[in-house]
Parts: sequence; C-alpha cells; structure tokens
Amino acid sequence: MIFAIWRRPWRTWQVSTWRQRRLLIALGVVLGAMNSVFYLAIERLPLATVGAIEFLGPIVLAAIGIRSRRNLGAALLACAGVWLLTTVHLGGAGQLSGTVHLSGAALGLIFAFANCALFAAYIVLGHRLAADGGASGIDRLGAAMLIAMVVVAPIGIADAAATLAAPLLLAAAIGVGVCSSVIPYVCDQLAMARMPRATFALMLSLLPATATVIGVLVLAQVPSWIEALGVLLVIGGVALHRQRA
Repeated sequence: MIFAIWRRPWRTWQVSTWRQRRLLIALGVVLGAMNSVFYLAIERLPLATVGAIEFLGPIVLAAIGIRSRRNLGAALLACAGVWLLTTVHLGGAGQLSGTVHLSGAALGLIFAFANCALFAAYIVLGHRLAADGGASGIDRLGAAMLIAMVVVAPIGIADAAATLAAPLLLAAAIGVGVCSSVIPYVCDQLAMARMPRATFALMLSLLPATATVIGVLVLAQVPSWIEALGVLLVIGGVALHRQRA
C-alpha cells in the first residue's frame, strides 16, 4: 500500500506491454511467496540458519557469472562460510544456542529451501525489471508489490485482520513492511541497475552475516566460534570478489 501511494503503480501497468506485464505478474507471485515462506521458516529455525540457506541460491547465480580464478575463489570462500553458518548435519541442524533436530525442524528447512529458490528467482526477475533504469524499475517494483499483496491476501487476510483492533501491533506490522520490503527492494533495484547479476548475487553473501548480527542483538542468539568463523569467511568472499570490467 505504501508503494501504491508513493509510485501509483497502476499507471505503470497501463503503459506496459503484455511481455512487461507477464514479468510484473511473475515477480509479484515470487515476492509474495518468498516473503511468506521466509517468515514461516524463521518461526521454526534460527534467523542466521535461514539467512545462510537463503544465500545458497544467490551463490549459484554468482558462480554462473564467474570468469576468473579470483572470483571462483571468492565464491568458494563465501560458500564455505555459508556452510559453517548453516551447520546442517545428517540427523540434526546446528543452532546458535542448542540443537534443532531434523524431526522438529524438517518443515522449517523445507520453507527455508523454498525461500532460497524463490530468492534466486527474485534476483533474476529483479534484474530484468531493472534493465530500464533505477526510476523505471522502482515504478515496476511498485506494481509487482501490489500483485504480491493480491497473491498473499487470500491466505493471510484472516490473521492480518486481527491487527486492526491492536494499534501497536498494526504499527509494528507497518514498520516490518517498510523495513523488510519498501527500503531493501528499492535499494535492490538501484543496485541491480548498476551491477552485473553475478556481482550483485555475491554481494548478497553479507546476508547471513547480518542475519547473525541481528540474531544476537534482537533475539539473543549468540553465535558459536564456528559460526563467527563462517561470518568472516563470507565477508572475505565478498572482499575477494572482483567485478567484471
């Protein structure tokens, strides 16, 4: 709704070709599903674990665009960091404090890997959306977000309706929407318009590191030394990566 007030995406829809509308619909469906399974995953798994699994999709996209040994090394370094952060083993999944067994986290892992696949699709579709430049990309993003709302509404409207009677909860929900969708997706569009897909995908390897930091500050999920090492490896991969000329 904030995107709609800000960008008036129906105007973008009216002037779009059918090919562009198909892209908007595809991105809207991906955004709606991706955000939904992400919250279902972090309801069952630690934030850092979900963030690490989510990154496995982008690192595949980064690897596809690799054209040098240095970038291959960067991807392998970041991938090693993600593996340490995820710490998923046969018979159990490592958690920031304690252990989550597969028997209790299986559904969470399914949601996390679904989010991973959808996140990779978001990067591919988002780059196509950003092809016409930052401002135009943001307008089309607003249209895609409106479609995402329509896609998710039939599933979530019953639970969301309860917030209308709780002003503080409604304010918190709006805050989450702004901080998790409006600001980051706009920044994504501005970055995608300026960076190759592989570079952008590898830069997203900072995601599990920031998820770990937020997990510590907000959720009191203190990382082990292995997970701290994983964060350093991920950041090292980003630092080593070199963008193509």
